[in-house]
Amino acid sequence: MTKLFEKFSLKDVQLRNRIAVAPMCQYSSEDGFPNDWHFVHLGSRAAGGAGLVVVEATAVSPEGRISPADSGIYTDSHIESFSKLATVIKQHRSVPGIQLAHAGRKASANKPWEGDDHISNAKGGWDIIAPSPVAFGGNLGKVPAEMTLADIQRVKSDFVSSAQRCLAAGFEWLELHFAHGYLASEFYSPLANQRTDQYGGDFENRIRFLLEIFSAVREVWPERLPLTARLSITDWVDGGVTVEESIELARRLKNLGLDLLDVSHGFVVPGVAEVPWGPGFMIPDAGRIRREAEVPVAVGWMITEPQQAESALRDENLDLVMLARELLRNPYWPFHAAQKLGHKGAGDLLPVQYARAVD
Repeated sequence: MTKLFEKFSLKDVQLRNRIAVAPMCQYSSEDGFPNDWHFVHLGSRAAGGAGLVVVEATAVSPEGRISPADSGIYTDSHIESFSKLATVIKQHRSVPGIQLAHAGRKASANKPWEGDDHISNAKGGWDIIAPSPVAFGGNLGKVPAEMTLADIQRVKSDFVSSAQRCLAAGFEWLELHFAHGYLASEFYSPLANQRTDQYGGDFENRIRFLLEIFSAVREVWPERLPLTARLSITDWVDGGVTVEESIELARRLKNLGLDLLDVSHGFVVPGVAEVPWGPGFMIPDAGRIRREAEVPVAVGWMITEPQQAESALRDENLDLVMLARELLRNPYWPFHAAQKLGHKGAGDLLPVQYARAVD
């Protein structure tokens, strides 16, 4: 039996294999609502055989969207559309997950193919917030307002309300976005957080926002369902977040009820990080967090070959393989991976309408 195609259980949820579709922003929503694009995009990845399908970064408030075309679940009216999306994923035997996010100082931006720069308020943009009044830089030059304590409480409440809507919509796996230079990542990283109150300065203060958000969501998200987080474990920049700090943060989150850490990296400042790009370059650090924090982990980043994924699982460096671009290139990567690895149940990964034609 190949490790990649073993079932994976977390709380009361069981995945049919160790392959997960990572959350990938599509910039194709209107007022936060998913539409036919999302049903086809995510439904085809579920039909392709992945055990878990995670909906893209979904904003907890209008101001928390990266762009006006971002996914969002900040009103009760969003529940019905997201429920249909969760149902489509389930119909193809995948577990429906969703990632909740707030973009912080990276919000109010154009789509990547339309400039990927900040939109002025006069042209449909909006005021943005962050831990400190420091612009991200590069194309994102808008200066955010420093969040007040009242703002922090409001955002916390937004995460809680959105998590409740995700549950009502039928999602069975929830991920909190604490990565990639968005709001929670901005609080965590000293490169973005210049506060001098209880939410800034030393490690204990910089992780406070993340721990409070996680604890508040844990109170309303059922214990029987996985609650996970995606974390930038390093900024790759001197003076930024380190792997050692992230191991300790993972321990703290685990004590609060974290079920799995989705290991990621970087993007809190533009263009200065020295990232060691290469096949599976995040796997060793993911394995270290898995061992030292004693928490299940998922990781992606340039995992493309079936044997690469299989080896990482067998070496106990990860529990789930998070695939993104490789599944854009090939929605049926799980089927082809099963064939390459000699897994006897390759045909079972596909819908019966397809399997009978390819066996």
